[in-house]
Amino acid sequence: MNRLARLDHLYVWHPFTQMRDWLRQEPIVIVSGRGPYLRDVHGREYLDANASIWTNLHGHNHPGLNAALIRQLRKIAHSSALGLANEPASLLAAELVRATRSSADRTRPPTQRLCKVFYSDDGSTALEVALKLAFEFTRRTRGPRSKPRFLTLQGAYHGDTLGAVALGHIPLFHQTWRPLLFKTDAVMAPYCYRCPFNRAHPERADARLYRQCQWECIDAVARRLETQRRRRGEPYAAFVFEPLIQGAAGMIPQPQGWLRRVAELLRASGALLIADEVMTGFGRTGLPPGPPPRPASAPLFACQHEQVSPDLLCLAKGLTGGYLPLAATLTTREIFDAFLGRYEEFKTFFHGHSYTANQLGCATALENLRLLRTRASFQARQRLEQALAETLPALWDLPQVGDIRQVGLVVGIELVRDWTTREPFDLREQAGIRVCRALARRGVLTRPIGNVIVLMPPYCITPRQVRQIVESLILACEETFGTHPPVRHRRRSSKHPAPPSRQR
Repeated sequence: MNRLARLDHLYVWHPFTQMRDWLRQEPIVIVSGRGPYLRDVHGREYLDANASIWTNLHGHNHPGLNAALIRQLRKIAHSSALGLANEPASLLAAELVRATRSSADRTRPPTQRLCKVFYSDDGSTALEVALKLAFEFTRRTRGPRSKPRFLTLQGAYHGDTLGAVALGHIPLFHQTWRPLLFKTDAVMAPYCYRCPFNRAHPERADARLYRQCQWECIDAVARRLETQRRRRGEPYAAFVFEPLIQGAAGMIPQPQGWLRRVAELLRASGALLIADEVMTGFGRTGLPPGPPPRPASAPLFACQHEQVSPDLLCLAKGLTGGYLPLAATLTTREIFDAFLGRYEEFKTFFHGHSYTANQLGCATALENLRLLRTRASFQARQRLEQALAETLPALWDLPQVGDIRQVGLVVGIELVRDWTTREPFDLREQAGIRVCRALARRGVLTRPIGNVIVLMPPYCITPRQVRQIVESLILACEETFGTHPPVRHRRRSSKHPAPPSRQR
């Protein structure tokens, strides 16, 4: 076993990992990367098929992001945001506000449009900020006797700090911590593939396309809002949601129109909208229906696809293009003003982080936004979305593929025991984990969510590389479920760089 792998086994505790299993085999130790490729300590190359847990947008070792980071490093790495401002944080805040504007803002009063940015460190902390702001705003506007309560979706995951965990409704992840948490309510998510109201028999297509229902999932939201009004005497403080697709729930996409209609119900009830775009932001959900926009004005956020303007917007992951931990919570003038007052009133928002508005992160994020607005990036995202749409149908030939769900540049492939009945694999069988291990042996890295294989590569990946990922997934499934022998991983000497066709 390599020395670094031995040190990992001796000292490192990995997240969301059963360490007893981890310690039984040599881990893949990554030492470098370029474009969509990662390279391990033995010189083996892998396609990064989940963008290093959904963070990397433009590829590893990107010259533009590298240069922005180095330029800032020559000035200063960090200074406190408590009592001080800084250059890149100020510029980035203005750019984020500009990027989140949409035509939906025209129907909202100016005080209810996103215009203020609170920086933090990661997706969980972005949600913590939104929760605290919504909680205190509700108490200050409805009165101190108000008891703010939050509504989320079944299967929700919004992070691992305690406030974010309280919003979550995945028992495997969250049940242990229930004694520590405040109570939140969950409402039916539009999981078309497993919806009890979907009367359609399984087909070899995305379940959203052949579903037979009467939008009962939206009726469920309306009933929940009415129950809250009757029992509690006040509306929910806020509805917290991932727009267009729920990530850790299993890449569960929402049918077109669901988000807009649900947002209208929540608005009418008096609740705030908290959009968790930690995973969906920065172009991940592709382009909305209709004529393609100009590259510089292409929407970067999922809410913009359905003309939903949230009261709080949480960003992280792709904010720095996959380079540094940085998060942002955007909110409105109305919410911001509720925290203004004389010093002695103590209406200050008492929350913060040591590395809030870190200069290195903000400078890299500024370059990331600039890249996203270029024609080259826009065309790369178009190519990737199209390549996925053209290549994924080959997976329907596998009897263990029950549903293929694509939203822009995000894909979830649900594995089942029998596609004709939708019978799932028991999680103890580790079907998704076994398939991903077989994928790694073929030079493709991703991480499953239970029985769902996630494909979310960097935008710089080529159609040929997309085909390689899908072909490798087919072979990995055949190996895992018993038809083809294992394939040895191709090695590349670390002394020889990737050929020019694999580099920008």
